[in-house]
Parts: sequence; structure tokens; C-alpha cells
Amino acid sequence: MHRYEKLWLILSSALIIGFMSLTGYQAFAKEMGPATHKEIIDSQKVDQTKPFDQPGVHKVGKNEYEVVMTLQIFSFTPNNIEIPKGAKVTFIMTSKDVVHGFEVAGTNINAMVMPGYIQKVTQTFHKPGEYLVLCNEYCGSGHQMMSTTITVK
Repeated sequence: MHRYEKLWLILSSALIIGFMSLTGYQAFAKEMGPATHKEIIDSQKVDQTKPFDQPGVHKVGKNEYEVVMTLQIFSFTPNNIEIPKGAKVTFIMTSKDVVHGFEVAGTNINAMVMPGYIQKVTQTFHKPGEYLVLCNEYCGSGHQMMSTTITVK
């Protein structure tokens, strides 16, 4: 085998191993893997099923919050969310009707919320301000109006 062939073989193998290691690290150590869809819910009984029977912001620990949300045609419940700066927030979401998106502008939060499944996303907000939340999955004729805000104080 020629010297340059060996060099390209070694470099390409190192790149593949590096990319696979990075993906594995993100999926397991950083918990950035795709949703497992192990948690399911009857989309016809969302309002009667815990924790979605009481949507809103709930303090669960020192500077830790859970935001229980339902997404339905052209709206988020709760509509406006307020949390303190530096808080670790876990969003627990489901859809009542069709597939919706949950994207928080200025962060890396981007999730698909499907009826019948529970989606969880965790984020720590270090900077105060208002964060725009958008549905980024087309959900009908009023899709462009589906938005809310997260206020970090």
C-alpha cells in the first residue's frame, strides 16, 4: 500500500471514530439523545391526566422548575412563563391535537411535540430577558400565530 493511501486511511478512520465518540458523548453524558417515546398519554384525556391536569410553572427544588405545558391548535398552555435567572427548567409537554413544534429562540431548544407522547426538554436560562417560543411544525391555517414568551428575571 502506498504511503498516501495509508495516511488517508488513518485520517478517515480517526475522523469516523472522533465523530462517533462525540455523538455518543452528547447522547449519553449530555443527555442530548432523541426522545424515546416511552412515556405515552391518551391524547383525548390530556386535561384529566397528571401532570397535564395542572399546567403551569412548578418549583421542584432549589432553583429548579418544571413547566407542564399542553400544545393545542394555535396556542400554548400556559401562555406566558416567568422563571428566575439561572434556573434549571424542565419542560414537560404533550399535544392535544396534531404535531406541534417547540422552539425557543436564542437557545438550543427545538422539540417536536406529538399527540399521545410526552416530550421532556431541560434548559438552564443564564441570561435575563424575554425568549420567544414558536411552533415550528405546520399545524394548520393559524400556525403563524402560535407563539408565547418565556420571561427570565
